[in-house]
Amino acid sequence: MDTKEELSRRIAGEIVLSASPAATIRKWREVFGVSQRELSEAMGVSTSVISDYESGRRRSPGAALIRRMVEALLSIDEARGGKVIRAYERMLGRELRTEAILDIREFAEPMHAEELVEIVKGRVVASRSAMQKYLYGYTVIDSHRAILELSAHEFLKIYGLTTERALIFTGVSAGRSPFVAIRVSTIKPGMVVLHGLSEVDALGIRIAEIERIPVAVSGCADRDELIRNLRRKTR
Repeated sequence: MDTKEELSRRIAGEIVLSASPAATIRKWREVFGVSQRELSEAMGVSTSVISDYESGRRRSPGAALIRRMVEALLSIDEARGGKVIRAYERMLGRELRTEAILDIREFAEPMHAEELVEIVKGRVVASRSAMQKYLYGYTVIDSHRAILELSAHEFLKIYGLTTERALIFTGVSAGRSPFVAIRVSTIKPGMVVLHGLSEVDALGIRIAEIERIPVAVSGCADRDELIRNLRRKTR
């Protein structure tokens, strides 16, 4: 099975099995960076049809419409260069194999940043005003291994399907190095979570404020508990 077919099955499966199909449809449309109008035009339906499904005004779409929706999203992505398809391939580990990445997953439904803070037993320490956003996935990273093993190019591959995700760094001592790496990168995460420290380096906080990236410190006992809590929100 090629990457495109595998991704299409994943999207369709999530919509069908979701407790909230409306939220899941919206999640995937936003992951692909496609507007309701673009999707409706590619599917040959009115924009109100997409809006009604995403708001829950219409019941969950049938298999035929879900298939058309998935095919439209993938076609639009291919026309734009296949950014999401390639990102999915990277997420599966076909282009990056490293023990620096402890876990990388997408949420079953869009998750508000404040909800993620609760899941990781965290407290917000920077850019609290930027917390009003949705996240679509997370990557748990061994901070020390990432510094030693990942090149600048490889570091960009930790973003999975979308940059609107939480990068969760474990084993951090001061919290400065992750922010320095993010500062010099052209791609920024939706949120950063630090696990394994009580106070964050002042420079790290300053960088987060400049970049408007919310930062939380996790209070989970260990990284196993951290990953367990996060996985409950994924498929």
